[in-house]
Amino acid sequence: MEEILQLYTRPYDSRYPLVCFDEISKQLLSETRIPLPARPGVPRRYDYKYERNGVCNLFMLFEPLAAQRHVVVSERRTQLDYAYQMEYLVDVLHPRAWKILVVQDNLNTHVPAALYKAFAPIKARHILNKLEFHYTPKHGSWLNMAEIELSVLSRQCLNRRIANKESLQQEVEAWQDGRNKAYSTVDWRFTTRDARIKLKHLYPSIKP
Repeated sequence: MEEILQLYTRPYDSRYPLVCFDEISKQLLSETRIPLPARPGVPRRYDYKYERNGVCNLFMLFEPLAAQRHVVVSERRTQLDYAYQMEYLVDVLHPRAWKILVVQDNLNTHVPAALYKAFAPIKARHILNKLEFHYTPKHGSWLNMAEIELSVLSRQCLNRRIANKESLQQEVEAWQDGRNKAYSTVDWRFTTRDARIKLKHLYPSIKP
């Protein structure tokens, strides 16, 4: 925990960008009847019935110190999909970085071996050499600021029925571009000192 909190105190350095990584699923639902639009004094109304169109996954790559985020919509979230996101992070988003500091949880797909399942050994090693993984502790995924950004995405963009992957992609891109242009970020205030006081019960008890 303190390792993650210490990372959040670092100043921005383009050579060592800090990227918080996480994912969320979104069920695709289409209307069976045309909703009635809102009018003065009457909210928008829609039928309770809907048609299921599968599920999509959204990968969040959030850079809190740069106030930028990149959301990628995929059909799955397997180890291969994870590997492709790490490739995108290294070769597209930060090709000139010396080392990318990645904060992520302990999901079973978030493993270096995934790169070797997706790419030839030379390519996999090239990507891994540019990455420095920092895992949130068990039951401590709330330390990952990408979770906060996904919560904002869910409230502002995903809290309605979206019928297909193409529409989801368009909606997410519009939300992403708006947040990036506004340089919106997370005002993280929880420090190591706070952790040692408020989460004292998690630390080992050392008797004098």
